[in-house]
Amino acid sequence: MDKVIIALIIVAILVGLVVFFAVFQFLNLWIQAYFSNASVGLFEIIAMRLRKVDVRQVVFGRIRAVQAGLEISTNQIQTHYLAGGDIRRVISALIAARGAKINLPWGVATAIDLAGRDIFEAVQTSVNPRVIDCPNPNGPRSTIDAVAQDGIQLKAKARVTVRTAIERLVGGATEETIIARVGEGIVTTIGSAVTHKAVLENPDKISKTVMAKGLDAGTAFEILSIDIADIDVGDNIGAKLQADQANADKQRAQAEAEKRRALAVALEQENKAKIEENKAKLVLAEAEVPLAIAEAFKKGNLGIMDYNRLRNIQADTAMRSTIAGDSGGRLNG
Repeated sequence: MDKVIIALIIVAILVGLVVFFAVFQFLNLWIQAYFSNASVGLFEIIAMRLRKVDVRQVVFGRIRAVQAGLEISTNQIQTHYLAGGDIRRVISALIAARGAKINLPWGVATAIDLAGRDIFEAVQTSVNPRVIDCPNPNGPRSTIDAVAQDGIQLKAKARVTVRTAIERLVGGATEETIIARVGEGIVTTIGSAVTHKAVLENPDKISKTVMAKGLDAGTAFEILSIDIADIDVGDNIGAKLQADQANADKQRAQAEAEKRRALAVALEQENKAKIEENKAKLVLAEAEVPLAIAEAFKKGNLGIMDYNRLRNIQADTAMRSTIAGDSGGRLNG
């Protein structure tokens, strides 16, 4: 019996120690919050523990907020924690915004944080404007290439100074959109220039034209300035296009000439074939003449005198043809 009592006493002591240290831990946080004028109820701390909330993070967040002069309740902080937000960065952003006299309500800050944007970096960029290189140095192109109306290519680089527009941060386009719009504006401005020399003489014309387009509409940034960092002369694209066009016209003319030549050859071959066909028909016809003469003799339609007269005509014709051939040869010689 005595052993059972001793065991119970030991268990009670152990339970008491566990409860003491647990309560002491909560009591320690409660005391820190109390003396920081950021009071958090002891039972509230225990309730947060039961809800598996990081009590230390919530309490220290509440202390930081109150010390910075922010009125943020413990319930708001733990609600944002349970929603998956980053308490430290939100409160740091609120403190930085207050110091910079930027109006940033708790609801807006938590919404930006839950949207996946870095609210603390946004506030820093709003206070200290950031410079964006256009085009992106890590992108596939190192310059923005455009062609003036005289056919000369210009290669430009720009630097865009922006600051975060916190009220447009949720749902606003990112810096990739800024880079794309600025690049489009530079290409349009150079393309509308009559000569490339006009652009080289007044590169600030590009900045003014692009700035006037309101490229920051619908983005999370406000463009403060666009500066042309570098502009170089590239290739004579106009001359290259003309040369390519001339080469294409030449190839097309050669193709047309080849087509006409092929047609002429085909026509010549066709005419030769017809001549050969006519010669064959003539030979066949001449072969039938003796048969016709014999048939005429049999039927009495042709007499011997008529036949001799026909032979004389043929001989005379052959003689004339021979004389004409020799005469033509002498004339040619």
